Amino acid sequence: MTEFWQEHSREATVEEMMLDSSAQLLSKNELPEILSLLPNLGGLTMLELGAGIGRYTGHLVKKARHVTAVDFMQTFVDKNRQDNGHHGNAEFIQSDVTRLAFPLHSFDLIFSNWLLMYLTDEELLSLTERMLSWLRPGGYLFFRESCFHKSGDSKVSFNPTRYRSPANYNHLVTSVVWEELESSGRSYGFDIVMTKSVQTYIKMKNNQNQLCWLLQKVPRDRSANQGFSTFQQFLDSQQYSRRGILRYEKIFGQGYVSTGGPSTTKEFVDLLNLSPGQRVLDVGCGIGGGDFYMARKFGVEVLGMDLSSNMVEIAMERAVKENLPMVQFEVGDATKRIFPEGSFDVVYSRDTILHIADKLQLFRRFHSWLKLGGKVLISDYCCGEQPWSTHFQEYVNQRGYILYTPQRYGQFLEEAGFGPVRAEDRTAQFIDVIKTELNRAEGMRQEFIEEFSQEDYDAIVNGWRQKLERCEFGDQRWGLFYAERP
Repeated sequence: MTEFWQEHSREATVEEMMLDSSAQLLSKNELPEILSLLPNLGGLTMLELGAGIGRYTGHLVKKARHVTAVDFMQTFVDKNRQDNGHHGNAEFIQSDVTRLAFPLHSFDLIFSNWLLMYLTDEELLSLTERMLSWLRPGGYLFFRESCFHKSGDSKVSFNPTRYRSPANYNHLVTSVVWEELESSGRSYGFDIVMTKSVQTYIKMKNNQNQLCWLLQKVPRDRSANQGFSTFQQFLDSQQYSRRGILRYEKIFGQGYVSTGGPSTTKEFVDLLNLSPGQRVLDVGCGIGGGDFYMARKFGVEVLGMDLSSNMVEIAMERAVKENLPMVQFEVGDATKRIFPEGSFDVVYSRDTILHIADKLQLFRRFHSWLKLGGKVLISDYCCGEQPWSTHFQEYVNQRGYILYTPQRYGQFLEEAGFGPVRAEDRTAQFIDVIKTELNRAEGMRQEFIEEFSQEDYDAIVNGWRQKLERCEFGDQRWGLFYAERP
């Protein structure tokens, strides 16, 4: 690898560093996009790994309190120092990142662009553990990598990179736990705040495999996620495995994994009176059916966000066929994601917020993300008044749901600043839809079993029959909520 980069760092140009003849144009468009995804840098102490000639350093030092820029090649370090050393708040280090050492809690944000793909899995796991130790609790890690295949057009004979899948990166980085025995004695890990494709590469190179991640250092408690490192891993391994998602879609309809499929989507979206050019945030977008519908029918821009990487992976596969550039997808945690105030005209969510404990705080975030007069529309699982039956309590615990009555749900929206709020108990509609979907499942029984299995069919049908029982008993409810930011 040393020989490779000695060959490609002689002139210390952006073309050499990016291994791409169109690097100048790409960089001009990519830089503002990447920088917009970072937290507010004001007052932060940053570590930039794989800083190269300072393509990002020059922007980071203008906002952060201090930047430590590290690169493997001395020629790149010298160029970076020459161009950015005059700012006075940067340190430049030549080092192999696998040999770096910094004191505990040295940084608020670690930034890395095209570096981790040069490390083996063992090296990446080791570096992740050390990065957890270098970051202060609550600090962030941002990295960007080429997935599946290379990004540049350089015809080099030696290729030192490891083109992992996004899921592979997710697993490697979030599986590491750091025991801070020297200070708090607590365990920490990374939770994913956001994973998304770099839009510049989609637009300019038709390349969806340039991805970036924003993660946050948080206390790690395995008991909180039923033995999994993160709640995302729990979702992707249990209810939202790829197979589980596709069998839902088989019943709900192409592109849909929520109650009523395209019919309820059309009914609810029509309440929003969308118009061309508006921006919609879909929280819990699933595999994107509703997002494609809104973009195609009303000409709106949609950002679909889901915590399940399996959901987003399928949505992005479908996006290639749909050819709707107005629709973007990301793996994102709505409780941690950062958007400027007034970013969207609509926040839309279908049967997703049942997973989130602090609904009031989430709705306050929705309120800030919306423009004045912006609208929020939510459908979600709710519950009847307690005490619940033992069977319903076990179901809620097994799924990790946090449920409220439709009335209380509406009150949360009011407390978050929305008004007027429409909170409707739509359980009767929910029951009718489930009965319709049961009939559809029975009508395609043989086809479903041939595509999946008898076990999958029984799981779907029995699950819906149990839902009907819970609804008819009064434990399970379904709510529709509409409100505006005054």
